[in-house]
Amino acid sequence: MVKFPLYAFSGYKKRIGDFYELFVARKAMEIIMKNKIIKSIISLMLAFAIIFGFAGAGLIVYDTFIKETSIYALSKLGSSGSEVKKIQQKLQSLGYYNGAIDGIYGSATKKAVTAFQKNCGLTADGICGKTTLLYLGLGGSSSSSSNGAYSSADVELLAKVISAEARGESYEGQVAVGAVILNRVAHPSFPDSLSGVVYQKGAFSCVNDSNWYQPVAESSKRAATDALNGWDPSGGAVYYFNPAKTNDKFMHSRTVIKEIGNHRFCI
Repeated sequence: MVKFPLYAFSGYKKRIGDFYELFVARKAMEIIMKNKIIKSIISLMLAFAIIFGFAGAGLIVYDTFIKETSIYALSKLGSSGSEVKKIQQKLQSLGYYNGAIDGIYGSATKKAVTAFQKNCGLTADGICGKTTLLYLGLGGSSSSSSNGAYSSADVELLAKVISAEARGESYEGQVAVGAVILNRVAHPSFPDSLSGVVYQKGAFSCVNDSNWYQPVAESSKRAATDALNGWDPSGGAVYYFNPAKTNDKFMHSRTVIKEIGNHRFCI
């Protein structure tokens, strides 16, 4: 008696099953193709799938490649337009550029941008991208802060202190002063409100001198917003001082972590 192997029988069943599934699938397709209503519904479903597929791909492309550049333009050698004019004007006000404000990103503009980047410790490639624009005060800030923890009055107060304390400093130096004030608010050794930090006795001499009543500089308003939005050029400092203007032993004893312009930033 010849025995029929079990594995052979299993393979045989599988082949029968495959043929049956193929037969059913063919019959189903024949019914669909003969029924115009079902055929139309499937066609519409396929059309919608294609449309939504392209729409989804379009959103991915926008988020990946377009959205970022719509917020931060990238200006480089050969660029032109209003953005380049703003860059030239800012560099001229900071003493890096003395050419024409013509909106053309030529070699002189690139040289000025490169010098600014070197001074700020940035990659000196002469390209004005997201980070360089932020350091110039031309990117990242808006008319209001995205930090909901602070009121409009807080923003105005911070701008006023920056204007009084960092008058004549670079934009980076102005943001750094604002950042120190915010770092104090978050530090357990200082008052837990912006006004409490600013008006803490002996903390800021500017509140008692003539600078306090001077008009607030526009750059200080932008610097306040950038600091509130998280930019901290000070590196987390909670103190700063101008060594040419103070002999305070306590301030001179602090660990210096950054120097920006005339100020030393400390912890």
